[in-house]
Amino acid sequence: MASLRGKKKTPKTGKKRQRARRVRIGTPDPRLTPSAGIEALREADRVLGLKDSLEAGIGAVKQRNRGLSGGELLLSMASAQLAGEDFFVGLDRRRRDVAGQELEPVPTPPSTTAYGIAKRFGPHQLAGIEAGVASINTTMLGLLSLPRRSSLLKVATIDGDATDIEVYGRSKEKAAHAYTGALTLRSHIGFWAEAGIPLAAELMGGTEDPRANAVDILDRSIAGLPEGVQQIRCRWDAGYFAGNLAKACLERNVEFAIGAKRTGKVMAAAAGLGRYTWIPTIGMENTEIAVIDYLPGNWPKDENITCIARRTRVAAGKIPTARARKRRTISKHQLALALEGRIDEVDSYSFILTNMDLSTEEKLAEVEFWYRHRTDIEELNKNAKHGTAMRHLPSSSFSANSVWMWAGLLGCAISAWIQEITGSDHGNGRGRRTVKTIRRELFAIPGRITRGAGITYLRLPPGENLLTRVLPKLQELPSPH
Repeated sequence: MASLRGKKKTPKTGKKRQRARRVRIGTPDPRLTPSAGIEALREADRVLGLKDSLEAGIGAVKQRNRGLSGGELLLSMASAQLAGEDFFVGLDRRRRDVAGQELEPVPTPPSTTAYGIAKRFGPHQLAGIEAGVASINTTMLGLLSLPRRSSLLKVATIDGDATDIEVYGRSKEKAAHAYTGALTLRSHIGFWAEAGIPLAAELMGGTEDPRANAVDILDRSIAGLPEGVQQIRCRWDAGYFAGNLAKACLERNVEFAIGAKRTGKVMAAAAGLGRYTWIPTIGMENTEIAVIDYLPGNWPKDENITCIARRTRVAAGKIPTARARKRRTISKHQLALALEGRIDEVDSYSFILTNMDLSTEEKLAEVEFWYRHRTDIEELNKNAKHGTAMRHLPSSSFSANSVWMWAGLLGCAISAWIQEITGSDHGNGRGRRTVKTIRRELFAIPGRITRGAGITYLRLPPGENLLTRVLPKLQELPSPH
């Protein structure tokens, strides 16, 4: 309790007398919560059927039908991560928020209970999470405007990528030291770029090659898309440079663009003055692209697979250091001449193999520009690590860590779903806020819960926030039939 006293005049001098400011801590108010915005998650659960869809996909994780189900566990963990918790013990902190528990879509379990249930998840239950996400995607699509729904169904882009997660402790199952020396596990993700939704994911050992299950991730991602998608495309970086992935895309009628490793053969194919027609790229200075004569020997022949070369002029004074990865993009001959001071510029190369239409210069430039936006999945990795809590894998159990990873990805998906159905992303996905921003502006809004005439009121601090705009829009949407 704060007591702020005013100023009084002394009787003799008439001067104002300054009293000391006194602050006291009063009785705790159980009606206060630091996360009043969780009510938006509760409404999203009502509108999209989050819990029901996840439960239908995951199925039973225990012999007795009592306590929290698998779908409820995952939703409660995602809610805790969206509220800012980053370890299992954070669930206990959420439970101590008495007022906040009234707003949760499902009761928050104790950390020990959550850990015990998470360890029970097997391959069938983890695959069921993806089935639940697919069902929610279909529901979400039905709530969008016709132009936005048509845009999402016209072309769906799947981005595949793996990201290392540093862990601590020798007891972590499947953890291994990466090339950096850090002890890591690796999450392998298939991502619907236009909607901002992770469709498929698998936790792997720290040194496992993601190319081994890239086709499986592709198939599971395709299964996670809603029905009615007219054309599926996919983008992969040079870490997935493999002929079997290209063949799988062709068999599934999927247009692909895969980064090519800078081998001596492809660098030699790109060399030569006047050999190819180079055109400017979209949005990059001092950069040109061309179609070159190159196809790896083990890749499918006669399938219209084309290699795009991109070169960027780099001043000799700006050549990266010897340890930089960027330095390997420069031809060895040019690099040697530049280091000797015999030339002023060098070319930095990158390559893409694709089966997309490159019949005109405009289409060539558009495909290269589209491939450059595979950074969408890198944005997901950043959101999952810094927006939710995939930067930690807090358990020694591989199954529990897999569930924790999926809780973080589900938090990212919830953020994208809410922004889609409320139009908070400008209606095109490109105005989508990061999960960290959504937590600050939507979920982590303090408030006092009061009631009157059968209505629950959230008394928020003065000032603008996203909750006052998003919650009314969610409340206007119908529940799924």
